[in-house]
Amino acid sequence: MTSAQRRARTALPAAAAALALGGALLGAAPAQASDVTPRPAKPTARSAEGPSEADLLGRVEGSIADLKDGEADTAPERKQEPAQDGGSGVKESYIIGGSQATITEAPWMVQLHYFDDKGTATEDDDEGFFCGGSLVAPNKVLTAAHCVYGLDWATNGAVIAGTGEMATATADGLDLHGGRITGVERQWMSPTYDDASLTGGDVAVLTLFEAMPYKTLQLTQSGDTASYKEGTSATVYGWGRTSSTSQDGSQTLKKAVVPMRSDASCTSYYGGEFVAGQMACAGNPATGQDAGTVSPCNGDSGGPLVVGGRVAGVVSWGVQDCVASGAYSVYAKSSTYVGQVNARIDDTDLDFDGRADLFARTSGGEGWQYYSRGTTLGGRVSLGDFSAYNLVRQADLNRDGYQGYLYRTTGGVLKGIDFNGDDGYTEYTIGSGWGAMKNVLLPGDLSGDGLPDLVAQDTQGYLWLYPGLGNGRFGARVSVGSGWGVMTITGKGDYTGDGKADMLARDTSGRLWLYPGRGTASAPFTARVLAGTSGWNFTAYVGTGDMSGDGRADLLVRDSAGVLWFYPGRGSATAPFGTRVKVGSGWNAFNLFG
Repeated sequence: MTSAQRRARTALPAAAAALALGGALLGAAPAQASDVTPRPAKPTARSAEGPSEADLLGRVEGSIADLKDGEADTAPERKQEPAQDGGSGVKESYIIGGSQATITEAPWMVQLHYFDDKGTATEDDDEGFFCGGSLVAPNKVLTAAHCVYGLDWATNGAVIAGTGEMATATADGLDLHGGRITGVERQWMSPTYDDASLTGGDVAVLTLFEAMPYKTLQLTQSGDTASYKEGTSATVYGWGRTSSTSQDGSQTLKKAVVPMRSDASCTSYYGGEFVAGQMACAGNPATGQDAGTVSPCNGDSGGPLVVGGRVAGVVSWGVQDCVASGAYSVYAKSSTYVGQVNARIDDTDLDFDGRADLFARTSGGEGWQYYSRGTTLGGRVSLGDFSAYNLVRQADLNRDGYQGYLYRTTGGVLKGIDFNGDDGYTEYTIGSGWGAMKNVLLPGDLSGDGLPDLVAQDTQGYLWLYPGLGNGRFGARVSVGSGWGVMTITGKGDYTGDGKADMLARDTSGRLWLYPGRGTASAPFTARVLAGTSGWNFTAYVGTGDMSGDGRADLLVRDSAGVLWFYPGRGSATAPFGTRVKVGSGWNAFNLFG
């Protein structure tokens, strides 16, 4: 490995059915492709071509070989006494005392294999690595930051999903045991993470080249305290070591049921190395031997600690060999970092760089894709004639990693169009009658189920929430309330930093209001907060998400002089935007944005 420290605490070495929309006003129409519907530009600007299957299999084989030989990432000896004077000196990332688990009960579990031969003929410098992870979206894996830090997963990583068995080398090649393999397109870890101390958020997200067809697992919400209450039952999953006396990991997926513990429990053992708020404590005190100990261990790093069907923690660290008397297991606390993580789960864009892009149509009817370059816009691509449409919105509604579009025709028909991942597009009709809507937004997940939703403002002043089904369709609508006719609604993403999608609205007095999301469909917003006093009298408001790529939702506005302004998000409910930045002039030439 790259450092002795990682070896001391790391992971195991090496190793479209049409559905009717609710409400009589909006009857669904059969989905029929139209030859005249304009197509978005084909997504070709990926950061890199995906690795070949041969390359991916080679990485897994290398990881497994190093694991079998015991040559990679071997933990050095560390003392195992409890903390003295505020520090234990025993950090070790880690199921001992667990039981068999099946992929059916944990379909979101994935294997993360890493192997780098350094481009040399010798095997002495080979680097093998293994971690666990969980699918939190079809193309997103949640894992630990220490599984990512200092490593290039796009170049050297492989992800296997859909199987409870570790891949094995056979005479006929690598046996994935029914699993699917893909590569990593990009990696992210908490910007506040400190690898020397494992503080600041031991969480990371890997974006996959291929969306996986398996059930996903959501993180707990930011306000969750019940999951961390003393004695609450939690379950941890992984393929890690099953004994303190052997470095071998498990060939099959294991689980362990452990009780949540108070912060004070871990502080009493680890001293200052346990940081309350950033970390969660779980498990009964270890016995000093395998017998009587139930704990994750090496190789379980990055796996989920599940409470109530959600990720409450990510396996982070513990003591070397995992059974030192009195020790507890330590996890990254999901409720603290869900804002950071969710911003990376829902960050699909048009050119695969993690920065939200812009659609704009000229007064002559030509549609354009503009690509974000942070606080400015870069290259653009013509999409053809959009004169037959009066509303365009973009979002990854089916969570396949490709940005899709919603179009509303001048006749009030709402259509969706998605890239098929190969060389074409799939078009579908959502329904007719949408001309009765003053505005339609795709703000993100307002209902708390991990799927993007739709908000519609009708001409009578009612606001409606249509819960997303994850396939480009929406369920029965829910009334949010009346009196919205005086509001101009906009926004996409999380403006408060709590991991929940929010909405913005400008009133007739020129004030901007922030409606923080609650993560429930029945009452999606908490009490509104004044985000901007008088002066928000702009001629266009465009919320496409996180344009700058910093994990905070941003906002574009156009003034009466045709100047486009960028308002950077701050992730704060009381002051959601920073100082605005001028994007450019001449934008009065456009009459439709999305």
